Amino acid sequence: MVRLLAFLSVLNLSGSACSVAEVPTGPELADADLRILFVGNSLTYTNDLPGAVATVAAAVGRDVSVASVAFPNFALEDHWNRGVAATIREMRPDIVVMQQGPSSLPENQAHLAAWSSVLTEVVREVGGQPALLMVWPGLDRDFAFDAVRDSYRAAADSVGGTFIPAGEALRALHAARPDLTPYGPDGFHPSDIGTVLAAYVVVGTLLGMEVGGLPAELEPGVHGGRSIRLSVEAAGVLQATADSVVVTAAVP
Repeated sequence: MVRLLAFLSVLNLSGSACSVAEVPTGPELADADLRILFVGNSLTYTNDLPGAVATVAAAVGRDVSVASVAFPNFALEDHWNRGVAATIREMRPDIVVMQQGPSSLPENQAHLAAWSSVLTEVVREVGGQPALLMVWPGLDRDFAFDAVRDSYRAAADSVGGTFIPAGEALRALHAARPDLTPYGPDGFHPSDIGTVLAAYVVVGTLLGMEVGGLPAELEPGVHGGRSIRLSVEAAGVLQATADSVVVTAAVP
């Protein structure tokens, strides 16, 4: 059985990454109107992206539960070899959000597309829908953003899945407001601000709802999640960035 990981953290205003504890959550994905399983690596579990999604979803009035299977440096092939198919079949999620590294090089693009297809077969077998979470290159490779976007969009299109443009939001925020950096100290993993921005984009994309106007401070909902605490100004900037990116990505 794949070990499920939940990661609990509290958002601060510095934009720096914080330490995150690994807590086994067991094989349950709570009953809800929408049940989302995240399959990824440290870009998903750093600062608990799934938990932030649960909190934001509750704040917009939606009944959403989340679970995650995430391990350091894992690609989708690694998840397959570790047995994620059995987890998907047991949980029967409505949506499986898939993510690996930036996958900007041609061989990595092909790898992402191929293994997205393999996992999607199981996702559809249980009646679920696939989604591809666009991540981002490190700051030392910011020239690769377009290739990362194209890689994840192509993988999503190839399986008839949803493209989630989280990486585009991080790019936009870093360009417009470098003081609200979405990157942690290593220039690759997300800061707390980057994780919350990604969560806004996930909610905006999967639920089709704007996040603008949400309170700056949010607490977990009935299905859990993580606390989010921003300044009013930072919340407004992040929410406007997320809403703009979601709308732009939806245009053919």
